[in-house]
Parts: sequence; C-alpha cells; structure tokens
Amino acid sequence: MSRSDGESRRGLASPLACANEVTMTRHLLTALALLSVASVAAPRAGQAQTFKVEKFDIKGEGGTDYVTVESATGRVFVSRSTHMMVVEGATGKVLGDIPNTPGVHGAGLVSKVGHGFTTNSGDQTVTMFDLKTLAVLKQIKVGPGLDGIMYDEPDDKVILTNHSRPIGTLTALDPRTGDIVATVELEDTAPEGAAADGKGRIFVNNEGTNTIQVIDVKTWKATASWPLAPCEGPTGIAYDKATNRLFSGCSKTSVVVDASTGKVVASIPNGNRVDALGWDPSKKLIYIPNGGEGNVTVVHQDSADKYTVVATVATFSGAKTITVDPTTHNAYLFQPERGPAPPPAAGATPAPAGAGGRGRGPQGPIIAAWFIVIKS
Repeated sequence: MSRSDGESRRGLASPLACANEVTMTRHLLTALALLSVASVAAPRAGQAQTFKVEKFDIKGEGGTDYVTVESATGRVFVSRSTHMMVVEGATGKVLGDIPNTPGVHGAGLVSKVGHGFTTNSGDQTVTMFDLKTLAVLKQIKVGPGLDGIMYDEPDDKVILTNHSRPIGTLTALDPRTGDIVATVELEDTAPEGAAADGKGRIFVNNEGTNTIQVIDVKTWKATASWPLAPCEGPTGIAYDKATNRLFSGCSKTSVVVDASTGKVVASIPNGNRVDALGWDPSKKLIYIPNGGEGNVTVVHQDSADKYTVVATVATFSGAKTITVDPTTHNAYLFQPERGPAPPPAAGATPAPAGAGGRGRGPQGPIIAAWFIVIKS
C-alpha cells in the first residue's frame, strides 16, 4: 500500500528540521509553564487575599485613641490616656514610654528633625519630645479640644485638628521649634483626620457635618467644603498621589473622592465605629478598622474609581484606629480588654450611663492590652 504525499514528506524530513521542531516545542512548553507560575504568583486585582494576624499583650494602664508608626524604625506609638507607649512593631516589645500626657489622643512624628509631638486634651498642650531618646523637650500650650495630629511632609508642618468650641480649628506647628504658625477656623466642632496633597492643600474630615474642607496652606484659609454622602461620620483620611484620590473612613459606608473636584467617585461597604484609616500605596490596599465588629475591612484599589473588598480580618472588639507601615506593609491596631465593671458599693446610687465614657457606663479593670499586627 502506498503512503500519502504528506506521509512521504514526513518520512523524508531532514534531521535539522526535526531538531528545530523539538526545540520549538520545548520553548513553547517552557513559556506555558512560566505563564502558569506567574498567574499563581500575581493574583488578579480585587482577588481575595489572606492576611496573618498576631496579638501581643503589652500590659499597661489607660484607654487609647490613635496609633502611629514610624516607618524608618518600625516603632509604633500607642496612646494610653495619660502616657504614650512606644512598641517594637515586629515583636510587640515595649521599648519606652512618654509620661505626663493627660488625655493624649495621638502622635505626630517628624523623623528628619528628630522630633515627635503628642496631643494632650487634658491640659490643652502638645508635648514635643526627642524621637531618639523620648525625652520631653517642651510643652506647647495650644488650647481646648486637641485630638487629631499628622505631619504634613510636603509643607513641613505638624497639623492638629481640634474639637474646640464654639468652632473647631486646625492648628499648624513648626516641627523644629514647636511654635504655632497658623490657626484656621473650620465649619464643624468635630474635625477629625487630615491629609495633604503636596500641592499646597490640606483636606480635613468633619465628622459632624459629613464634609471635607479644603485648606490653602499659603493663606491658611478654608477654600471649599465638599459633601460626602453617602458617608456618615467621616474620621480617618488618606491621600493617594498616584490617582489624586482621597479616602474617607466612615460608618458603614466609606467613600473615595476626586481631590480635584470634590466629587464622590466610589463607595465602600464596611462596619461601624470607624475612627481612622490606613493606606498602603505600593500594595494599593486600604485598611478600614471597624471597632463595632472587631475587624478590619481591607480594600484593593483596582483603578482610580474602582475598589474591591478583598478581606475582612478579625482583630478585637473596640479596635477602631489603625496605622500602616509602607515599608514593612504591616498594619497595627491597639485595644485594651476589660473585665466586668465592679458592682456599686452598698447603698450607693448607680452611676449613670456614660460615666465610663461615650455612653458605655462604668468600665471594668484592664485585664489585657492587645497590640495587634496584620501582615499581608
């Protein structure tokens, strides 16, 4: 039986042609294998991710508010009502303590001049301290309502947001001397987080009016007020330089705002009792701490106006503030754990609800102080 022309040609193929065919097949298989590995190693935008959580009991007395990481050293500054604890982020080891900060809310850190600052609402002062030794350098009298604090690196100012009366204010300090260089009146008595865009503007979340106000750092005047609906109670804020977007942490629904126009371009579902917000620009992850549920909503920025929840990470009930280290990509939270409230003394009138702070009634003793690390 005779073979077909095709069979004859294959049978007469040269050794060189056969070798080339084998080589091409090997190259193709190698390319397919590499493509398969790459698809596993690099998850698609918005794909579910896993996070590791570590908890350390750092002991100590006092409630808490903000936590702040110093990226250059990995130290985390943890407010404790009357003092500021300094913790090694990687291990939870307590490295030091800054005493005599009554009613402390947060810390602003200026590594390039070696100074740190704390907002002390109890005596209306800011403590200026040496970042290396933690020694107190001076007490700066500012005024009532001290709360939020951040370092505005582009404008080289320490920014305070104050729950003062009859109107909230923003105060700017010189990070080298601690001198007050400006005070700005705001539209709300409850200004919260602040963020700078590096273009001469500072954005302030107003919790009571559900707005962002825009502050011009040349004139130190408010130039705009942007409504944030559907956001309610905006607190934490972050700015993304790459997309010119602002992220506002809010109760139940956080929002993304175009920093050029003030338009809300996206909303993000999350939990309750949000009091801060973390942003990791290189990983494009937003961290929203939900104190009511005791977890963190982690959101991936797919594009400037598209955001996907990629994880809900369990932390601890009440943990509502957060800080993210852009170098290690770790996120840090802190929350004391309390035992049962002691019963009132015999014959004593029960304390009214709110006597323990924010409507919670009397509080029990602290039985653990949880420093929480989320690793991505």
